[in-house]
Amino acid sequence: MKYVFQFARIMGFCLAGELLYALLPLPIPAGLYGLVLLAAALLTGKVKLEQVKEAGDFLSSLFPLLFVPTVAGVMDVWGLISGNLRPILIAVVPVTWGVMAVAGRVTQWIMNRRGENG
Repeated sequence: MKYVFQFARIMGFCLAGELLYALLPLPIPAGLYGLVLLAAALLTGKVKLEQVKEAGDFLSSLFPLLFVPTVAGVMDVWGLISGNLRPILIAVVPVTWGVMAVAGRVTQWIMNRRGENG
């Protein structure tokens, strides 16, 4: 029953994100609103990590499955992509490395600030 409540809590933040998306005239995805609201609730202590951890871990473990349709879609349009592969790779590879580097640095900064690193 604990998992149901954890999942419901996460879905509540998703619903709040959908409501904000409907109310605010900003070009921000509803999922991002929900994610920011959940992060703010965790950071302020309104929601404790134990109240969403197991359900969040389970949902995170499903992420690889979400990429299967994308890969299938890429294979569907391979004829269009293959002619433009070089510009696509020139655009995608540096951005991917940049995102990984920034995410790693931010994570290290947060961990050092909290005294959790080393």
